[in-house]
Order: sequence, then structure tokens, then C-alpha cells
Amino acid sequence: MIKPKIQQYRQPCTISEYPVGPSFQAGHLVTTNSNYRSSKPIIDITLCVGCLACYVACPDGAIVRDGKKVRMDYDFCKGCGICASECKVKAIAMKKETQGENE
Repeated sequence: MIKPKIQQYRQPCTISEYPVGPSFQAGHLVTTNSNYRSSKPIIDITLCVGCLACYVACPDGAIVRDGKKVRMDYDFCKGCGICASECKVKAIAMKKETQGENE
């Protein structure tokens, strides 16, 4: 799975600069899309067995393979909880999102 990347959007100045078709090449976003989640998954890396069930099940591609383990890309996580429900060893727990919290 190819992860999306943030790309700065540049407003066209003239009519000839407006694209015909999509504004961006596939795989690029202009903003992160996690601003509305109410809970987020927290991975206990000591419990993770590296089965990648969460990685395969994540509909947003927010779980990143990190060697034999995984980590969350919170910029793209919507907090759906599918990863936590798919984790057979319960290494992922959903935690209430709080305003101004550091990742």
C-alpha cells in the first residue's frame, strides 16, 4: 500500500494554470484528515507480535510497518477502532482524544 503524502496546494494565478481533470496526482493530500476523531488507537509495542492484522485492516492506511512491528500515523488516522478490534493480542487500545495533546 502506498501511503498518501501531504503536498502544498498552490492557488493558480491565471486560467491557464488551472488543471484539466484532478488537481493533484493520486496519492497526495492537501491537508491531514484526522481533525474530527474522538478517540485514537494507542499501540503497546511490548505486546505487539507483528502479525500485521491491524495494518491490513486499516481503511485509511494510517498504520505503518516499522520493521517487524507497527506504528500509527496520526495525521491520517480517523479513530475508527478497526485496528483495535482486529488485534488478537489486544496490543491496541482506543484512548479518548484530548485537545492540545502531543502525539
